[in-house]
Amino acid sequence: MDAEELRSLLDGVAAGTTSVEAAARDLAAAPFAGFTDLGFAKLDHHRGLRTGDPEVIYAAGKTDDQVVALLTALQQAPGGRPAMATRLTTSMVARVREAFPDATIDEIAGCVVLGAMPEPRGEVVVVSAGTSDEAVAGEAALVARAFGAGVRRVCDVGVAGLHRVLAERDTLAEADCLVVVAGMEGALPSVVGGLVGTPIVAVPTSVGYGASFGGIAALLAMLNSCAPGVTVVNIDNGFGAGVFAARVARRSGAR
Repeated sequence: MDAEELRSLLDGVAAGTTSVEAAARDLAAAPFAGFTDLGFAKLDHHRGLRTGDPEVIYAAGKTDDQVVALLTALQQAPGGRPAMATRLTTSMVARVREAFPDATIDEIAGCVVLGAMPEPRGEVVVVSAGTSDEAVAGEAALVARAFGAGVRRVCDVGVAGLHRVLAERDTLAEADCLVVVAGMEGALPSVVGGLVGTPIVAVPTSVGYGASFGGIAALLAMLNSCAPGVTVVNIDNGFGAGVFAARVARRSGAR
């Protein structure tokens, strides 16, 4: 059961065409019936009703055929939101493009979206320190858009040239939420947090030389930020950042 089915059920109760007992039975059973068993996976299509956001397929570790099967099932599930998968390999992208010619695909981010994007509410600005962070930043941007926010990008404004991010201050201040993506020493979220009072979710990336320890240095730097209001997700977690930012932006846009 998704939000549309819930409204239909409640409308039936209000109109007298559905009994209170029948509605109570359907509502009690909804969480238990809210998945599709594909044998290799149980697709949770009740999540949109519980949380406001549908399940997204994490493609890493799956086969190409499994990703296509999951996308097909998700696309056919009730609800008006697009079907989405992240962390696709090159072969998965080719297979998905063949199966779904109209899909929106970001090859660098390894993400795919099936179906029309929702009407945007609020604005998320995704800020990346360098082009090496593009895969994670692209993931955050596409996820935020698919999850209902308007999205703008500010690219390649790392702290090695502070004038670049200073030139974007108005854009950063006008956003409802910022996603700030950086590797190396991970200093960019602190700089941005010192420039504007916009809510920030910082994303450390695994970009950097040996002493960056695969993103741990950036993660610790962001966790220890002296700028207030900086929230941090895990290394390379553009997906989590995009969901968080979209939820903030949607609520801001609604107001």
